Amino acid sequence: MAIVESILDIPVQDPSEEEFSSADLTWTKFGTSDHHDDVALIPYERVDEFIIGECSNVECPTRFHIERGRKRSIGSLKEYKDDEYLEYRLYWCSFGPENYGEGGGILPSRRYRLNTRNRAARPQSMRGCTCNFVVKRLFARPSLALIIYHERRHVNKSGFVCHGPLDRDAIGPGAKKIPYICNEIQQQTMSMIYLGIPEENVLEKHIEGIQRYCGSNAKVNSLASQYVQKLGMIIKRSTHELDLDDQASIRLWVERNRKSIFFFQDSSETDSFILGIQTDWQLQQMIRFSHHSLIAADSTFGIKRLKYPLCTLLAFDSRQHALPVAWIITRSYAKPDVSKWIKALLDRVRSVEPGWKISGFLVDDAAAEIDPIRQDDLLIYF
Repeated sequence: MAIVESILDIPVQDPSEEEFSSADLTWTKFGTSDHHDDVALIPYERVDEFIIGECSNVECPTRFHIERGRKRSIGSLKEYKDDEYLEYRLYWCSFGPENYGEGGGILPSRRYRLNTRNRAARPQSMRGCTCNFVVKRLFARPSLALIIYHERRHVNKSGFVCHGPLDRDAIGPGAKKIPYICNEIQQQTMSMIYLGIPEENVLEKHIEGIQRYCGSNAKVNSLASQYVQKLGMIIKRSTHELDLDDQASIRLWVERNRKSIFFFQDSSETDSFILGIQTDWQLQQMIRFSHHSLIAADSTFGIKRLKYPLCTLLAFDSRQHALPVAWIITRSYAKPDVSKWIKALLDRVRSVEPGWKISGFLVDDAAAEIDPIRQDDLLIYF
């Protein structure tokens, strides 16, 4: 294949499919004879549809997260090349780039199991996958995006398939029939069981999550039912107290999970207890789907036995599926306390995406404080 040296010689492609993937594009070698990449030009407004298509890869279903990103303002460069970026984002398969195998080696394929002795089994989502691509919104032509694929195969550094149904020992019950039950689905299922939500409701949500990857299948439903029952039994038999004193137990848990805590205020005579939880994956989804879009707060759950209500912030993906992007546990809805965790969450998001804003905030409680939402410049409009 001939190597193209000018972006002006690369055709713009706009597939007719609602969602499309790399298989639907014609790739061009761009660069020099010494260094070149597979690239394609698409309308910038269709980048999300391309990413959804890549996530739906039948052989290696996955999600892509933003590993790195940079931005420039329009007009900031007086001189620039045709391939200079206005926005730059490096997307990486969520099964990489790190590998959490012991000793820093390649994590061997193994069947999913729940370690009943050790609640902190080693992470299973990072398997050293090298699949990654760059999306450049072009400085000279902001309506176009240049996709640069560095590695299209879902393999580790040794060249072996490291996740998905082609991996003979891939994680997941009945992995040859059911693709990997990703960390997102597993965490959602465990959270619902912890909250005491009826098993039939947990199973329904669990099956919905799996069917996004492999469609409706009687075998899938049967195995999913067994998995939820087993997970429920293990959770009921286990203890989650790190200390006999509840307050000390919470402090220990927060210390062990600092990476996923965006705000913590211990209870005292003057302060109310507040715990804000957001994983890295949730942060990425909040940035991706809530910018110039909506966020909803769901604090109902119908669970009366919890000492502290749980509020879930939800973003909506391109299919309008609700994704939990943060959890706040607190009994205080006073304006000063709401302002604290909103400001902390906003600071965290904008440390990654400085221009991030939402267009609306939906609340499920008419008596909820909305002034902090306005005051902290969270909205474009309310």
